[in-house]
Amino acid sequence: MSVVDAGNVEHYRWGRSCDGWHLLAGEDLSVIEEQMPAGAMEQRHRHVRARQFFYVLVGEAVLEMDEALYRLGPGQGLHVPPGAAHQMRNESRADVRFLVVSSPKSHGDRVAAPRDAST
Repeated sequence: MSVVDAGNVEHYRWGRSCDGWHLLAGEDLSVIEEQMPAGAMEQRHRHVRARQFFYVLVGEAVLEMDEALYRLGPGQGLHVPPGAAHQMRNESRADVRFLVVSSPKSHGDRVAAPRDAST
């Protein structure tokens, strides 16, 4: 067992300019640190099995979940249950850094959740 940080774990890029670091990559539990630059966002989606907890470390993020908007600052988090349509985005002018804790892991469990054309 060893101490982990963003400098010694698997790094990946997602979207056009976002970064992720797998701090814990288990089948039953995943902990990812992510960095999202100003103006960036993920695609709106849902997970069939995985529940997630988003926790902001630095900056401010907007997490949309089932049409409600939640502004999260440093030290604040939000639980996203399985099946809930959600989208994390950075509407600020600075980077946001946050943790995503998923159980079980969310990779391979993602389904697109486009907006209803009537809304």
